[in-house]
Amino acid sequence: MPRKMQHNDIVEKLKSLSNPGAVESMVKYGITPKNAYGVSIPNLRKLAKEVGTDYKLAQQLWAANIRETRILASMIDDPKMVTEGQMEKWVKAFDYWEICDQCCMNLFEKTGFAYQKAIEWSSNEEEFIKRAGFVLMARLAVSDKKAEDKLFDGFLPIIEREAGDNRNFVKKAVNWALRQIGTRNPNLNKKAIEAAKKMQKVDSKSARWIASDAIRELTSKLVQERVQG
Repeated sequence: MPRKMQHNDIVEKLKSLSNPGAVESMVKYGITPKNAYGVSIPNLRKLAKEVGTDYKLAQQLWAANIRETRILASMIDDPKMVTEGQMEKWVKAFDYWEICDQCCMNLFEKTGFAYQKAIEWSSNEEEFIKRAGFVLMARLAVSDKKAEDKLFDGFLPIIEREAGDNRNFVKKAVNWALRQIGTRNPNLNKKAIEAAKKMQKVDSKSARWIASDAIRELTSKLVQERVQG
């Protein structure tokens, strides 16, 4: 039986996959970690599969504070063991959009705190904590197939309230959440469009952009056919 990969093995593997050119390219897309090897997400997913779920190792990888070790940590951590305290500690370290989105998609949305944190973080003034709240809303709308409509109904007033935040990484996440809620089913499609129409009347460039973009998608033939089933 092969020896289980340890922290040092993983760091050496990441170094062997490093791509300095990719690190330079990432900056153009707003991916600005302090330390990075430039390893692609598909390669990180492949490595995560090799490592398997390992809560303790995930904490060590997060502490290493390298782009790849932190994304990998989110991929191998055990959502059943993640505490509210851990989520709060990690979210406070988010300083660019990719780590925010990867942690939300790979780990946070699978925890028992996902809905609670989506609501709490949505009113936080820190840009990437706030983004995390709306990324969770968007992701839950996609992945939690059995959730009742009322959970997403509760997100819509928050989306309306925060649509005036003109910071790029916040408004894009607010828009994402609204669009994903509106593609769940006919009931939520109708409610999301109604929310967007209200936002169009707000004296805010950001709110009007979010609303117009969402309405264009949610009223499209493609989405209407999909939600009507």
